[in-house]
Amino acid sequence: MRAPVAIALAAALAAAAPAAAQPMPQAEVLGRWKAPEAVQGVAVDARHFYAVANSRIGKYDKATGAKVAEWSGDRDRFPHINSCAVIGRELVCAASNFPETPMTSSVEIFDPRRMVHLRTISLGQQIGSLTWVDRRDGAWWAAFANYDGKGGEPGRGHAHTQLVRFDDQWRRTEGWSFPASVTARFAPMSSSGGVWGADGRLYVTGHDHAELYVLDLPKGGSKLDHVATIGAAIEGQAIAIDPVRRDVLYGISRPNREVVALRLPAIPPR
Repeated sequence: MRAPVAIALAAALAAAAPAAAQPMPQAEVLGRWKAPEAVQGVAVDARHFYAVANSRIGKYDKATGAKVAEWSGDRDRFPHINSCAVIGRELVCAASNFPETPMTSSVEIFDPRRMVHLRTISLGQQIGSLTWVDRRDGAWWAAFANYDGKGGEPGRGHAHTQLVRFDDQWRRTEGWSFPASVTARFAPMSSSGGVWGADGRLYVTGHDHAELYVLDLPKGGSKLDHVATIGAAIEGQAIAIDPVRRDVLYGISRPNREVVALRLPAIPPR
């Protein structure tokens, strides 16, 4: 084979070969604290974090990790608090009747200072099981999970998980599905946590994998854009952004009953 032809062929083969996989960015572990309630997730404010376990919430000092208060509810009335978020002066929690069916959901509101339950917003039967709630741009954002097995309903599986935007009267105004690259990692469960980051992107977890999925609202269509996946020393479950240090995310290690603080890596703009 003549040299110019060989060189041209080599260049063509190199161009056709798949690009080398980029290393997954990693979140840096900043701290770990034992918390027996670290089963479903964590919420955080300026001075405290709140570990969530179905019908219990533990309040902890962020500086020392010492437990300072707790709330415990009736398990029949509060069988499955999935996550909580400190929004304004309230602790806003997503709750469901998992694993019972048909799926029903509610938003449970607490006073984080006194650790008392204030009120319930019943959403009844929706398009899945409410797993997390956040607030942004004057609206409520909520994820409704669907499952392949336990807790699922016929005709809907993990790929039917949706993000829904509500107005202040909890009327649905818009909704999006998750891309297959993310729902494949949810399987056979669903999204357990989600929060809007300081960069205006959505950070989402599944149920088990040590990963965060970074998503954008699409410029067209009804499916969220998968921007990046971040490795994180947490196994899914509910997460929270620190309101003081907005590059710090709190999550849990469910097997170890720990709350974990992580510094997020910078994700370049698209």
